[in-house]
Formats: sequence, C-alpha cells, structure tokens
Amino acid sequence: RILLWAFLCGIITRCESFSSLSSNYDGRQKKPVSSTKPLLLMVDQGREGVDEYKSGMSIIKNEEGNLQKTMDVVMKFGGSSLADYKRINHVANLIKDQIKKGYRPRAVVCSAMGKTTNNLLSAGDFALEGQVNIDPIRTLHTATLNEFKMPKHTIEEILSLLCECEDMLNGVRLIQELSPKSLDQLVSYGERCSVRVMAARLNQLGIPARAFDAWEVGLKTDSTFGNAALILGYEDGVRKAFERVDPNVVAVVTGFIAHDQNGKITTLGRGGSDLTATALGASINLDEIQIWKDVDGILTSDPRLVKNATPVTTVTYEEASELAYFGAQVLHPIAMQPAMKYDIPVRVKNSYNPSAEGTVISNSNTESRLVTAITFKRGATLMDIQCTAMLGAYGFLAKVFSAFELHKVSVDVLASSEVSVSLTLDKKQNVESINKLKTDMEPFADVTLKEGKSILTLITDVDRSSEVLSTVFSVFRIQGIKVEMMSQGASKVNISFILSDDQLDDAVLNLHKCFFEDSCAVNLGMSAE
Repeated sequence: RILLWAFLCGIITRCESFSSLSSNYDGRQKKPVSSTKPLLLMVDQGREGVDEYKSGMSIIKNEEGNLQKTMDVVMKFGGSSLADYKRINHVANLIKDQIKKGYRPRAVVCSAMGKTTNNLLSAGDFALEGQVNIDPIRTLHTATLNEFKMPKHTIEEILSLLCECEDMLNGVRLIQELSPKSLDQLVSYGERCSVRVMAARLNQLGIPARAFDAWEVGLKTDSTFGNAALILGYEDGVRKAFERVDPNVVAVVTGFIAHDQNGKITTLGRGGSDLTATALGASINLDEIQIWKDVDGILTSDPRLVKNATPVTTVTYEEASELAYFGAQVLHPIAMQPAMKYDIPVRVKNSYNPSAEGTVISNSNTESRLVTAITFKRGATLMDIQCTAMLGAYGFLAKVFSAFELHKVSVDVLASSEVSVSLTLDKKQNVESINKLKTDMEPFADVTLKEGKSILTLITDVDRSSEVLSTVFSVFRIQGIKVEMMSQGASKVNISFILSDDQLDDAVLNLHKCFFEDSCAVNLGMSAE
C-alpha cells in the first residue's frame, strides 16, 4: 500500500510539473492542476488545465461578482452564418462570448459552409454529364484551413472527406446514376467538413470541442432518402450518446443529416438543420434551443418584400409551426415538434447582430395583438374537384383522398362542401404524379387545375377573425384583389387566402401597412380598446 501510494503521488507530482510548464494557445501560463483533484478525472481528461475551465463554466460570475447558474443550450448556425473563414471565426468567437455570459453549449449544430450544399448538388449533375470537379468546394475549405493554420489531423480529415467525395462523383460519372440514396451521401460532405472546421477553431480559441457526425450522437431516421423522418424513440439514442460526452466539451454536430437503421446516410430535407437542433435539445432536456439566423428573430413578414418588417418578441409553438409551413424562411416546417413535445423554449437570434434579443418560441404568448405575422408561398397550383352526382350520397371525400394517397400527393390548404373540394398543391410536387391523380379522379369528378397561384396566410387569433376579415376584405376591395379560395380550419392561429401570383405583393404590402405600420387605407376592423 505504501509503495502504491508513493507511485500515485509521483504521477500527480509529474502532472503538476508538466502543467506548470504548459501554456495556452495565446501564450498565457496555466495554473497548476490541484493535487486534490481525483486522479481518475485527470487521467480521463487527458489534457491539463481542463478542470479549471470546467469549474469556470459550471458557475459563472456576473458583472457584480455574484454567482449564477449556467444555462445549458444547443446553438444552431446555418450556411449563411458560416459562409467563409471570416464568418467561421465570427461564430466561434460568438460562442465563446455566449459562454462568458453564462450559456453552456452542450451542442453546436452546423450546416454546410456557405453554398456548399448547392455546389455539391451541381457537382452531381455535372458528374452525370461526365464531368467531375469539386474545385469551388475544395478552394473554400482549404482556404479556411490555411487561414486558421489548422492542426494536421484536422487538415487530413477534411482533405480525406473531399477526396472521398470526388471518388464518389467519379463513380456517378462511370455508372451514370445518382439515386436519392446517393444524393444524400453526396450532400453530407458539406456538413461533415463544416463541423470539423468549427470544432478545430473552437479548440484554437481555448474552448474544448469535438466534431460529431449526427449518427454518432444517436440521431436515427427512416429510409426515406431525401426527406427522412426521425424514428420513434430516437431520443433514447441521443441521451445515451450524450451521457458519454463531457458536458463542458462542446459537441459540434452535423445538421441536416443522420443514419437510417441500416447505417446509410439520410437527409432531413432542406432546412433540416433546425430539426437536428430541436431534436438534440429536446432529447437531453436543455434549458433553451437557440437558432442563429441572419435576421433579428421572426419578423412580421418577409423583409425581402416588406422593408418595414419588424421582429416579433414572442410567438407560440403553433404560430411558429404555421409560419414555417406557409412560407416563412426562419424555421423548418417540422422543427417545432420536438420542442413542443418536451416544452423546451426556442430562441431565434441573429448571428450578425448577437445583441438583439431575438424571438422566443414557447407554449404561451403574453402579447395582445390582432395579427402576429403575414407569410406567403408563391407558385402554388389550385385544384378544383366537383361531383354533383354525389349530392346526398356518401364516400366522395373518401374517393378523393384515396387517390391522393395512391399518388403520394400532399395538400397545403383545403376548403370543401358536400360535392366539391378546392385545394392547393405545393410547387415541389411531382408534375407527373399530379397529372396521373387528375386522370384517376376524372371518372367520378370534374377536375380543374389552375397554376400561378399564391397562398397568403395571416397568423392571427381566429377568435377575433371577424375583426381581421373586415380589414382584409376592405383592403382587397380597394386594391381590386380577387380571392379565389379561403381557408380557416382546424388551426386556431391562421387564416389563408388563395390569390393570383401577380396580386400577391400588393396584398402583402397593404395588409402589413394596416396591421403593423399604422398607415392603413381603411379603418381597422377592431375595437378601440
């Protein structure tokens, strides 16, 4: 026992001696590791000085010197926030600043850098034509590696991924085939490179970090390549994975991609990085999910059209989901589901303006307002289905929706009567499937397709729909805007109108003036209270 104790003390002494000679990346001397720390902790850490860093993250001092509890969060950054080495550096320092303010990022979810995903898809198209070239992608990443003077192992990892990507494209060139399954693997290289760059940069700044592919932290999906859904019970896999990740090491995780149960790479669909973040945050019960974008939160309308759009302070999960589904570009349409299920607040913030409070999405909304936001989708197709022979009979709607299920065609907005149905189809729907659907329904109904339509949606309190509609139709009457269909259904937070594409801009701009700019052309249909 005496010899064993002497041996252990000798290890501790040598570790202390080594620590006193080591220095941080910026040249400042580290404090010696205390010999009162458990030996196993020191061995498991594998790096000196981490204990001090961890204690500093567990309890943060505010400006007055008082101690406060750390807030555990997941932070998600999209491609525009990571466009080049300057933006990578900005985001890495932003994360460091957030840690100083008392946030502890259990996970940082990253999209591919800049337009890498689009460039990968383009490279796939060219490979089918016999040309293999990933120079723009390689240039972006190698320039970033060189700028930061990244460690050798990071450079080797990223160059290996790029070579693997190029090899895959050569395979596509040779076999002249690029299936959805292959496309999912192809686009995955963007996120897989991005997280390795971000993790390495955080480590250079003194923030312990490690890159993970999403499947390494438990995210599993079905095998619907190109638009996969998380499997039931995925949360257990995420929890088990994070039990092995030191809470004070930032897990930099690939957004958008996952594995199916056969270990094949899948994608959650475009914008799916939001879902990655909410799935992780909800699974491990974090205090907040932060979605960092390039706008100051959720806005009253699309700022590309409405220059006077302003941030909304708070919205409910349901309002945020409806905003996303009906065209708002801030959040993925299904990204709210994990947060809603586990009641985790989501904050949308601006990586270009970190001081802005952003928008908090939660179960309740304390603000009193007639309309929360105006959103829209262009390029919809309106389908009118009518069958007067079904008057007084049953089974009409069953026939209609059986045909939709057969051809896998989904519906955006719907209005129905006993013998007719009007509905809109998203522009992403397969044209061939729509034509086959129309043909199958013609034996029992008259089917008409009208293209060039838009869906304008008001996120509002439908209990006050009479006030809202009074203003809307007064504006439409003055502006000569024709409503071809209206839907106010099961959702209690939205009213949708189908208009011609060429009348959409006038409708949005004039309604925004009425509900948000106090410059309405008509008297608002609302009480004076």
